[in-house]
Amino acid sequence: MKYEFAPELQKIAEDICSKLFPHIDIDRVRFIRSYGTSSRYVIARCHAIDKITQKALGIPAYYILEFLSERFDKLDKVEQIKVIIHELMHIPKSFGGGFRHHDHVTDRNVDKHYLAYKRIKDEEDKDRF
Repeated sequence: MKYEFAPELQKIAEDICSKLFPHIDIDRVRFIRSYGTSSRYVIARCHAIDKITQKALGIPAYYILEFLSERFDKLDKVEQIKVIIHELMHIPKSFGGGFRHHDHVTDRNVDKHYLAYKRIKDEEDKDRF
């Protein structure tokens, strides 16, 4: 596997978080694009530094959102934004190193968040002119 930072995804996520997820400390979330996966159906993954590692190293929680290039890059812009929202939704409000599971992170909830984000962006665009 090859990994590289994805600053363009970080920038999109910063915008999404400022509008939908103010509890996420975006400075402690890293966005990585990976290449060379053997995984069949995965588009992206959310990783966290577990509590014991945080305690042992004396660091706060960090999250890494990994986007598998072979699948993610083929998606259209709307679907990419939905995948980013999906992964951000895994980060709990406590921002403590845990995860929200797929009982909360559902297609229905992702779609609701996407529509809210799109409405906010459309309003901003309308106000700009």
